[in-house]
Amino acid sequence: MSRIDSLRKENPNLFRIDHQLNLLVQKIELLNYINPTNIEQEKRNFFSSKYNINPNFKYRKIDFNAHKVQQELFSQDIDTILDDRSRAFYQDVIYDYSGLVQCIETIGQGRKFYYNALKSFGTPTQKDVENAQFILHFEDDTYDQEMFPIFNVDEAEAYFQKFTQRYDFQLKIKHSTKLAAAAMVLNNTQTLLLKKNHRFSTNQLKVLANHEIGVHLVTTFNGLNQALKIFHNGFPNNVETQEGLAVFSEYMSGCLTLHRLKELSYRVIAADSLHKGFNFCDTFDLLHNQYKLNREESYNISLRAHRGGGFTKDYMYLTGLKKVYNYYQTEGDLDALMAGKVSMEHADIVTKWQTEGLAQPIRYRNLAFTSNENTNAKLNFILQNLK
Repeated sequence: MSRIDSLRKENPNLFRIDHQLNLLVQKIELLNYINPTNIEQEKRNFFSSKYNINPNFKYRKIDFNAHKVQQELFSQDIDTILDDRSRAFYQDVIYDYSGLVQCIETIGQGRKFYYNALKSFGTPTQKDVENAQFILHFEDDTYDQEMFPIFNVDEAEAYFQKFTQRYDFQLKIKHSTKLAAAAMVLNNTQTLLLKKNHRFSTNQLKVLANHEIGVHLVTTFNGLNQALKIFHNGFPNNVETQEGLAVFSEYMSGCLTLHRLKELSYRVIAADSLHKGFNFCDTFDLLHNQYKLNREESYNISLRAHRGGGFTKDYMYLTGLKKVYNYYQTEGDLDALMAGKVSMEHADIVTKWQTEGLAQPIRYRNLAFTSNENTNAKLNFILQNLK
């Protein structure tokens, strides 16, 4: 009998509930549904209206029964898990996934979706907004050759395929016109989606490789390597940790720029504008006319914030970066956070399960975390002084 088989025998209810939840949550991937299907058409309409008509975004239909999933989530007999910490953890898991289901089923329903997104992701605090404004006060670095967008999507795909050769996992890459970002990872299908009509700079290719592949896909495949499926499906509140790790990977690999950090700061400002009741035109006006951001970036950041009806998630890139930066300064080791779709607040249960043999050491490592390649003193100063 293998070690895992004996652990299953010793913890039958833990593995049974983990397995049942795995079957239930296969289709609960919010990013699968949140991106509008008519981004480019609405962008043209918005620009031709001189920024005066709010876009009318359309979304793909949900292909699962949300009510039935909710029922089955709360019918799990969690009390049969004997270990107190594991039982409390899986209770959190059920509430977290229930919240995500509510988000998915209300996409495109305005404030209804926004309030569900608030429950799952929160909203920027005053401190978060002040951190963003602190970053925006810095003068931009010189715009060098690496920042010019010259590569098409096929050239980008070739770059990412080469980057992935350092790992032995199989990566699927697809092109899409329905993305709010230049690239995005689908956890459940281990797929990297690239924006079809996007032009990539040398720096952005490095950023996306270290962000999407070095963290999002590495943690996807580390999660698949674990016996407990929750590592792959995602711990409660894992988004902030995931995005924090991903941006920290950009920093450690030496491709994080002040321009990129400002982009993340504008996302905080845009998420905060939702809290103030701004519509799409208002947020775009704030970024484009008050902050003097160019219209393409203003549109993309406004789109990311207003998709679904008001999606606050984007402020977490900056808050997550600060938390991971502090964690690294204290712990010096990010292995527990890279074991799957783990959240920092539950890092201790990863260590506990590893000690008990319920979780494996990580199989894949982000190579950027082995040494700090950042040479930008301004970025060091900023990260040290964020509140």
